[in-house]
Amino acid sequence: MEIIIKLSQFLLSLSLLIILHELGHFIPAKLFKTRVEKFYLFFDVKYSLLKKKIGETEYGIGWLPLGGYVKISGMIDESMDKEQMALPPKPWEFRSKPAWQRLIIMLGGVTVNFILAFIIYIGMAFAYGDTYIAMDDLKDGIWVTNPAVEKAGIKTGDKILAIDGVKVGKFDNSINLEVAMAKEILIERNGIKQTIKTPIDFIDQLSKHEKGLLITQRIPFVVNTLTEDSPNTNLKAKDIFVSLNGEKVKYFDQVEGISNKNKGKEIPAVILRNLKEMKITIKVSKTGIIGVRPALLDNNSLEKLGYYKVSTQNYSFFESIPVGIEKGKDQLISYGKQLKMMINPSTGAYKGVGGFAAIYNIFPDTWSWEVFWGITALLSIMLGVMNLLPIPALDGGHVMFLLYEIVSGKKPSDKFLENAQMVGFVLLITLLVFANGNDIYKAIVGR
Repeated sequence: MEIIIKLSQFLLSLSLLIILHELGHFIPAKLFKTRVEKFYLFFDVKYSLLKKKIGETEYGIGWLPLGGYVKISGMIDESMDKEQMALPPKPWEFRSKPAWQRLIIMLGGVTVNFILAFIIYIGMAFAYGDTYIAMDDLKDGIWVTNPAVEKAGIKTGDKILAIDGVKVGKFDNSINLEVAMAKEILIERNGIKQTIKTPIDFIDQLSKHEKGLLITQRIPFVVNTLTEDSPNTNLKAKDIFVSLNGEKVKYFDQVEGISNKNKGKEIPAVILRNLKEMKITIKVSKTGIIGVRPALLDNNSLEKLGYYKVSTQNYSFFESIPVGIEKGKDQLISYGKQLKMMINPSTGAYKGVGGFAAIYNIFPDTWSWEVFWGITALLSIMLGVMNLLPIPALDGGHVMFLLYEIVSGKKPSDKFLENAQMVGFVLLITLLVFANGNDIYKAIVGR
């Protein structure tokens, strides 16, 4: 069932983005009376799952879910229809239209992607508001969950004050991406402020460890279930550890240190069960394990237990507009920084590039519309930026040649455009193989 939920979110998001992107090309093409021969969700190599011709356009769903396309008459695209291009231009063809109209048609897809992302962020601000924990409320600091972060110099219990010179006032979902992209992080440890400079290959180091959060708020050790071989059958679900071997236990991250010091021993513990304290004995294995799967509590549960104050800021419809625009702008800038890091070999960020499996894996295995729309908005920005890259065969490549034509007054020859399209196609296939090859490699080595 979890796989079905995950796959459903992945396909729904991908389909929505592809259809709207292609509509961005389709609508201006029709407005400028340019014939659109095909409009497809997914690629119909050799055959299609569904198809129906309405007017001059065949609408369909292909079997290969690697994208989608519109085939515009008289345009050199991935179809490489040389027979059509060898004939004299027709009034309804793309190549017969003024350069400014062709430019609008080509920019339509990415324009829709960016507009969609901003609309989603505005809608999310209106529907959900902002939920966060104030940094000042994390009085005992953060919990470091990725070894590469600790190796860089940030430890559990540190307070994060600023990232790349920008003060951090809220602990929310964006903090992990900000840490991953950071060059400098200002922290406070034991009342002393210090600046941590992350290594140039920080992204690469992070990716070598198990996927998940880099840092999070510190949480209590609450029992979820016992492992199959657990010797501590006196523990029950929802038990909360208060102390272990006489040492106060407020946070989950404190338990590992205590259990490692008491391998193979029986030690006293105090737990909270049904809001009442109980004294019990805990058996620690020879490897320092007590045989418990912890429960990960959400912010509301942590607030009820008195750990943190969770703040929610709601917005009216008109208030949500600038908030959503700002969120979209921040995500756009952030993704631009990520691309810059990926093309710099010294950062090692290119090793983290993923394909369709990586996109699939960012969706949760439980359904949440808030998470779904957040991921879809981010993917829409990514799709828009990637399509703007000046690579022949992408929208950005077509735009590059059209801008040259508008500025110089000279149109590149069809032969040149055909060769450029072929070069771009080879580049895209190479990138596709590399990205999805990375997914396969990570699956094999287990990271």
